[in-house]
Amino acid sequence: MAKEEAPLHFIEHIVEDDLKAGYKQEELKFRFPPEPNGYLHIGHASSICLNFGLGERYKAPVNLRFDDTNPTKEEQEFVDAIKRDIEWLGFEWAEECYASDYFQQLYDWAVQLIKDGKAYVDSQTSILIAEQKGTPNEPGIESPFRNRPVEESLALFEKMKNGEVKEGEHVLRAKIDMASGNMLMRDPVMYRVVNKAHHRTGSNWKIYPMYDWAHGQSDYLEQVSHSLCTLEFLPHRELYDWFLDQLYDDKKLRPKQREFARRNLSHTVVSKRKLAKLVEEGVVTGWDDPRMPTISGLRRRGYTPDSIRNFADSIGVGKRENMIDVSHLEFNVREDLNKKAPRIMAVLDPVKVVITNYPEGKEEWLEAENNQEDESAGYREVPFSRELYIEKEDFREEANRKFFRLKIGKEVRLKNAYIIKAESCTKDSEGNITEIQCTYDPESKSGSGTEASQRKVKGTLHWVSVPHAVPAEVRLYDRLFTVPAPDGDKEKDFMEFLNPNSLQIVRAAAEPSVKDLKEGDNVQFQRLGYFVIDKESSPEAVIFNRTVPLRDSWAKLKD
Repeated sequence: MAKEEAPLHFIEHIVEDDLKAGYKQEELKFRFPPEPNGYLHIGHASSICLNFGLGERYKAPVNLRFDDTNPTKEEQEFVDAIKRDIEWLGFEWAEECYASDYFQQLYDWAVQLIKDGKAYVDSQTSILIAEQKGTPNEPGIESPFRNRPVEESLALFEKMKNGEVKEGEHVLRAKIDMASGNMLMRDPVMYRVVNKAHHRTGSNWKIYPMYDWAHGQSDYLEQVSHSLCTLEFLPHRELYDWFLDQLYDDKKLRPKQREFARRNLSHTVVSKRKLAKLVEEGVVTGWDDPRMPTISGLRRRGYTPDSIRNFADSIGVGKRENMIDVSHLEFNVREDLNKKAPRIMAVLDPVKVVITNYPEGKEEWLEAENNQEDESAGYREVPFSRELYIEKEDFREEANRKFFRLKIGKEVRLKNAYIIKAESCTKDSEGNITEIQCTYDPESKSGSGTEASQRKVKGTLHWVSVPHAVPAEVRLYDRLFTVPAPDGDKEKDFMEFLNPNSLQIVRAAAEPSVKDLKEGDNVQFQRLGYFVIDKESSPEAVIFNRTVPLRDSWAKLKD
């Protein structure tokens, strides 16, 4: 049966309506326009999937354009990280563009607006300009420089460009309407002086365009058909259109801005300022810390491109903001890794088992499936010996009938191996169990076809052979915050909700196949969860990051 096609979301309906109204298929063009002032996060991933998804659906080009108009915050490091993240997600951009590519054209257009009486240089302080803006219910006050002679504004604007004035001494403002009900239309600032070198243009420019002036004109220059923004830019649409009205040539395609709602993720923050604070104060180790909601952090945590794209598709594109529980993101990575990740055995909290009737010095290499969800994944061999590690929590001296793991006098099956029975245990002076003595049924080997191998026992445990065990550092990552909306309480700082248990480091024992893994390789630790080899790992010092447990451990904490 053919797969049922998903219904169109409202942005796709807009595009479809435009095609019916006269747009040509070949005129469609989209863009993803990040500012290179930080690393991309999961919210950006939704926008990336939306824009590039539209490009794939309509076979239309998608530009990657960096809105690099603020040299005080932007760096080449962020440009490189953004490009790496988009490529990792599996998307290709048509052209790599920069707002800084258009600095000269934007300047020339600004000069023309001054000549046309639609822009002027204001010599007031930013504080005075803000005070004169008025309120949503009261009109603003016109600047005393609003009717400054054109030639005077032109001369001052050139001085601004040449670096002959101080920061904050003058700005260029559009002359629109100080009584507009939209505060953004009250003579917005178009240019300011910034005495800082730009990561691409160096010291060539001393003035930099504001977002609202640069963004729409960049869309126009690139002939972007649909400029998609999040809902906070809805009030900006009127200004976007006003600037286009002043420059529009009817021989060219006129871009249109349309807005969609953010999808906020629970138990995290995505404000770049707040993420930077986490880095600067050492709460996390960097922008790619596996607890961060950045794409680079998710990648290091073990998330896959498909899991993030599936997540973005599953939450859809809407007109209202809402909170998506992080468990939904975790569900998507579990679903993806269940199909793809090889299975291995590792013990996170080891206690030794000695099989007293297993011959000393003997070892076997037992066949184990790499992934029962994928027939093509094949098999591997796992060593078995007289001494094994199991999880401490998988053994109790005494337990009730609902405990189906190892206890004195009862049997369990060792995964891919034999049935064992606990006979006794050894404790240290503090009463901690240090060793469990067991016997095994030599006829019960998994897959041997014997009657004993078919015998049913209620518990199956994972294990690792002691003489073959590879020591590994395992970093158990969890949610960075203890509440769904850490920045939602206006009376408390978001840092007050940090989860003190967001990272626990344990020394584990793993089967020897882990030595063949490399950075970024995903695996399932059987019965425990999904893990990935960290970038700091080496064959001599293996390091795993936990991606997610096998099940949502937070579900039981919900009301």
